[in-house]
Amino acid sequence: MKISTDEVKYVAGLARLELSNEEAGEMATELDQILSYVDKLNELDTSAVEPTTHAISITNAFREDQLRESLAREKALANSPRQNGEAFVVPKII
Repeated sequence: MKISTDEVKYVAGLARLELSNEEAGEMATELDQILSYVDKLNELDTSAVEPTTHAISITNAFREDQLRESLAREKALANSPRQNGEAFVVPKII
């Protein structure tokens, strides 16, 4: 599979990138190497390989939600520098 510099310049234009002729040539070579490697990978027989979403199995590490009694308002406000008996009082920020 051969990528031409014209194709690289066309795609660069779509991406609003400015490439010099030298940069486009280098990109064409690198992209050609990448696509050649992908072609090699396509030759592999993967029919017996199960599709996965992760390389390793991942399980949820979170604990189950448990219903608990919440902190009483008086205790929550006890150490507050400013409060009005119902909520914390903080400076107004606009």
